[in-house]
Amino acid sequence: MAVGIVLSTWLITQSLQDIKAMERTVQVKGLAEQEVIADTVIWPVFYKDADNDLEALVARVEEKNAAIRAFLTLHGFDEQEMSQATPSIVDKFAQEYGQNERGFRYIAKAGVTVFSHHPDKVKQALGKLSTLAKQGIAITQDDYQNRIEYMFTGLNDIKPKMVQEATQKAREVALKFAKDSDSKLGKIKSARQGQFSISDRDSNTPQIKTVRVVTSVEYYLSD
Repeated sequence: MAVGIVLSTWLITQSLQDIKAMERTVQVKGLAEQEVIADTVIWPVFYKDADNDLEALVARVEEKNAAIRAFLTLHGFDEQEMSQATPSIVDKFAQEYGQNERGFRYIAKAGVTVFSHHPDKVKQALGKLSTLAKQGIAITQDDYQNRIEYMFTGLNDIKPKMVQEATQKAREVALKFAKDSDSKLGKIKSARQGQFSISDRDSNTPQIKTVRVVTSVEYYLSD
């Protein structure tokens, strides 16, 4: 009986030591980054006009919209890529403020929105906007609401490779930690994939995107 008690105690002690050893873990993160080119673009080709004669203003807006559509067609955009916005016309005299300000009574904002999967065509057309300026159409580009928006929609195609790369980098960090602490790297206890983020590489090239993902992995350590 005494031998049995001693043996049982030894087995329990060994089990507790093994459990304690398995509880030793290290948490690491791995980062994967990739630069991609935007594959979709939204380009609001908008302008403003003003007049005291509402009928004349509406007629001029229709002419300018037609000119913009002709310009876009000339630069390779088809009808499916263009959508004409409903003109927004403000009557300054109908407002409770600013009635005594000088200027035209009616102010119109109108234009065409381009939605295309060919950002290169937008780049080429932007360089020819002077053609519209010569026709009396000043395209507003500095307005935040009318800024060009570039997007990347091929995330699902690069996800697996980026997750694999982030996980490998996390393992490299864990291996170095294990080596520095005179330990051996065990199996994965838990892993968590972070959210993918897509951002402009810089403010000057919004068509170039940076895709990032961070993977968090927890490994067991043993002596």
